[in-house]
Amino acid sequence: MPRLIRIYIASVLWGICLAAVFTGLLIALDVAGLRHLLMQNSAGHLAIVMLVVFNSIVFSSVQFGFRIMTMHDKTPPPSGKRSHTILTPKLILAPETRR
Repeated sequence: MPRLIRIYIASVLWGICLAAVFTGLLIALDVAGLRHLLMQNSAGHLAIVMLVVFNSIVFSSVQFGFRIMTMHDKTPPPSGKRSHTILTPKLILAPETRR
């Protein structure tokens, strides 16, 4: 299996776990009266499932993006030296305004 597919599947599984913990904490700590709202409503179970699913999408996406952005190629540049870009500030004068 390609490496990116394995990273994606692992990110999705971590995202689901994080979403379940996050939703559990939201309900346990009764943030903004959420536990009362979910327990008193007949569609509370559906709302809990929706919270887990949508938070899973968010957490999985963030996890996958983080993993992709932190990947780096361990081979050095072709010249064998590290390439450094030196940034130097330039002075830009504002145009004079006439009154």
